[in-house]
Amino acid sequence: MSESAAPTAPEAPGGAASDLVAIAEGFALPAPVAAVEPLGQGNVNDTYLVSLRGEGQPRFVLQRLNTRVFRRPELVMGNISAVARHVQRRLGQEPSQPGRLPWQVPQVVPARGGTTPWLVRDEAFWRTLSFIEDSRSHETITDLEHAREIGYGLGRFHSLISDLPAAELADTLEGFHITPAYLADYQRVLAENTAASTAERSAEAEHCIAFVQQRQGLAPVLEEARAAGRLQLRPIHGDPKINNLLMASGSGQAIALVDLDTVKPGLVHYDIGDCLRSACNRLGEETRDWQAVQFDLELAEALLEGYLGQARAFLTSDDFAHIADAIRLIPFELGLRFLTDHLAGDVYFKVSHPGHNLERALVQFQLTHSIETQLPAIRAIVERLQAEVAP
Repeated sequence: MSESAAPTAPEAPGGAASDLVAIAEGFALPAPVAAVEPLGQGNVNDTYLVSLRGEGQPRFVLQRLNTRVFRRPELVMGNISAVARHVQRRLGQEPSQPGRLPWQVPQVVPARGGTTPWLVRDEAFWRTLSFIEDSRSHETITDLEHAREIGYGLGRFHSLISDLPAAELADTLEGFHITPAYLADYQRVLAENTAASTAERSAEAEHCIAFVQQRQGLAPVLEEARAAGRLQLRPIHGDPKINNLLMASGSGQAIALVDLDTVKPGLVHYDIGDCLRSACNRLGEETRDWQAVQFDLELAEALLEGYLGQARAFLTSDDFAHIADAIRLIPFELGLRFLTDHLAGDVYFKVSHPGHNLERALVQFQLTHSIETQLPAIRAIVERLQAEVAP
């Protein structure tokens, strides 16, 4: 999901390793399964790496999809399959980019002898995808070149799916990134929050409430532009945090954008804003030193250079005009969601201690404030990059 903490994940499957092997062998893999081992520490799905018998065999990713988050898993799989087919077709039609490693996209493995690319076992929903070898992801940006590669990766992905009609994808997360709806939910929770009166709330909570009050007018900026026809729905990734960009282990080049569960119709600005939000805060989303949080303009410029080097061909002048708005809006939106959950009693986001969601809200609001102080510089960067490719 496009946030630092996902809803509480399901417990790991209780079966033995042999059960996981049996599930993996229910998919049309090219050789018998040798081993199934845990992979990563995702907050949403249970993920395993599948190794096959025989030298030189490819590896695969086996996942149990969290159907409490993705309530229509068959639609999620339909979106992933549609995007994978489209990207593979585009890659087959385009010449290779000089000096660049080939772009890759995880491929869906069908169930053995079945008509669907998934299996259901004891009410659990399982799927298998190809594994992208010789790659790694990062939790934080390492340097300007890394930021440029992150931007390249998002731009490459957007460019490859820019001609996929959004209507061919299901909206598997209705209301996601619709900031006015999050604001309305916040206002409802605030009005119902009788257990924490003004006198009982902390100074930090009051700071956040005042911050939102002063910026309520921000909420509809992208949705109003979409309703007016200035921005259009396109296929988007939905969760382009930097750790979803895979880099080649040797060269460090971006070669894939993974975790495609959140692919859906939306505004590319959601992805742009979310990627910059996650990339340009060097202290990270979980810091308690929220007052020291800054939006790193150098990282943002490098990331946008990489992004627009790939995506500029399909962006309109209205798209460019709203990039800075998106960079400001998305951290505000996430802070609003964290604050709402804090006031509601931590019912959505997983927390590790009391006040965790409030701390997260403070970080995102401070990041928003830092962006606001640099908006003229951000707009100037976007305008310069746009002018460099103007006809």
